[in-house]
Amino acid sequence: MSSLSNSKRPLIGCTTYRKQVNQLEVIGLNAPYIEAIIAAGGIPILIPLSLDDDAWRAVFDRVDGLLLPGGGDIDFRRYTNEQQAELRAIDQDRDRLELALTQTAVAEQKPFLAICRGHQVLNVAMGGTLWQDVYSQMPNAVMHDFSSPYPRYHIGHTVTVTAGSKLAHLLPDRTIPVNSIHHQGVYELAPGLAVSARSEDGLIEGLELPDHPFAVGVQWHPEGMYQHYPMMLSLFKGLVAAAANGNGARGQGDNGAK
Repeated sequence: MSSLSNSKRPLIGCTTYRKQVNQLEVIGLNAPYIEAIIAAGGIPILIPLSLDDDAWRAVFDRVDGLLLPGGGDIDFRRYTNEQQAELRAIDQDRDRLELALTQTAVAEQKPFLAICRGHQVLNVAMGGTLWQDVYSQMPNAVMHDFSSPYPRYHIGHTVTVTAGSKLAHLLPDRTIPVNSIHHQGVYELAPGLAVSARSEDGLIEGLELPDHPFAVGVQWHPEGMYQHYPMMLSLFKGLVAAAANGNGARGQGDNGAK
């Protein structure tokens, strides 16, 4: 764990998902995301999906960084007029909240890490589009959806990291093995975003905003890998370090007296 004292450990707001468990609606987050943030020295704070604009803005102002995790598909109407493939587990509340949080974090320079669905949310929030189903739509696509029965740390393919990118500073090798648990992907790159990694079939696997303190998206799941591949924890350490360095809103201009 980080050597930061408890008073200096940054608060990382994490968006959540909704699911039915034994006829009860549960809003939560898979444990590995929470554990990875803690292992990197941050304090995870879960953000409910149904917050109205005033409420999510109040949370946003108090946290030092954001995590946008994996999950279901983004509604196609957020980036196009045509449904081209079967979509899975759309949640309008989640789309609304995560797109608004991402756009605000970009505009106000709040550090964030976007994972899998979050990587796609980043592209859509900035004006890009998605492959609605990579395997059926993208020419020469390799397998990207290694879900059950594969373990979360199963290596699906490799990605090549762009030299000089923020991602290249976080990860030690130019070519790295990654897990892969998705069927959608970035198609048209949003204006202002830079590609920081691609898989062997050319799919965009890494995104970042060059002039932002820490705005990094990856298509794979580092939270599912870091216990077997420790280098993946560096993504969370990068987020926590950027948040701890005063790049979040909390404490700016008021000596932390909120």
